[in-house]
Amino acid sequence: MKRKNFISLMGLAGIPFNRNLPASGIADRPLLVPRYLKQGDLVGITCPAGNISLQEIQPAMMKLEEWGFSIRIGQTVGKKDFIYGGTDAERLNDFQDMIDDPSIKAILFGRGGYGSMRIIDRIDFTNLLEHPKWLIGFSDISVIHAHLHTRFNMASIHSKMCNSFPNDWTSAEQGQVDSILSIEQALKGQNMAYSAGPQTMNRVGTAVGQLVGGNLKTIESISDSPSDLQTAGKILFLEDTGEYLYSIDRMFWNLKRAGKLNQLKGLIIGGFKAKPDDPGEEFGKNIYEIVMEKLEDCNFPVCFDFPVGHQKDNYALKCGLYHRLDVKADQVKLTELIAHE
Repeated sequence: MKRKNFISLMGLAGIPFNRNLPASGIADRPLLVPRYLKQGDLVGITCPAGNISLQEIQPAMMKLEEWGFSIRIGQTVGKKDFIYGGTDAERLNDFQDMIDDPSIKAILFGRGGYGSMRIIDRIDFTNLLEHPKWLIGFSDISVIHAHLHTRFNMASIHSKMCNSFPNDWTSAEQGQVDSILSIEQALKGQNMAYSAGPQTMNRVGTAVGQLVGGNLKTIESISDSPSDLQTAGKILFLEDTGEYLYSIDRMFWNLKRAGKLNQLKGLIIGGFKAKPDDPGEEFGKNIYEIVMEKLEDCNFPVCFDFPVGHQKDNYALKCGLYHRLDVKADQVKLTELIAHE
């Protein structure tokens, strides 16, 4: 059976759009899957968060063109307002222009950092719902992934961004190369499937559900906001970097107390690069112990060390689409499903 790439807009016709529509009105909406890209399609590059120079995006531009895509460079590329890729207004307007332009079929973000939170509530997604397109990135972009899923049940791609494309492909590590190539595969509609090796702390089992997640700190920061990530009945993936172990523990307690863990179908733990404990202030638990402590009253499958996060092997994941997670004693597999069960 061949995949049919289509955009499901049933249920939207005749409904006046309100970007601040309560999440309770979104749950019954059909899954919106942007059209997969073909030769010559236009990809926009913009910076809703951190700054990046025109020179720094050259490797990404060359690869996108090699994949057969055309490119439109946003006004925020090369702009710098302290840590941001331009002022809030500049970043908002550039992102909004790309959302509103129906000729742009996907938007690849320049880099993460911080800044999406500052503009997310001022973005008008009306045209994105009428002409869905793939939004691609990770880290701070987790705000956007969560917002699209919670508000509109719209698929997006969690993956590396322009700042992760190497200048010299011949010296790049294989995991980095394969991760970037997975962006092309995802954009062109390939049915994605990934595997990971065994880990003694994994909990075996099988789960089917929509795949959601992203950066743990970012997901915690949008709790109880209009972008709050809805996790019940989902397969959740999490990653983070640069946090102390005690801070990671606190964030997982936040997820547990907020009820975001107990109704999961499955949990995927990606890369977690914790800051070293200060001398004499050792926390006493590692990432595996921190997570499993919060899951003592849960029985869904769990896997660790999955290739997603702030690391070389950060593969493209289609947020919002249905996946099967198989955690076995000798291997972990995550497979995108053609039709959910």
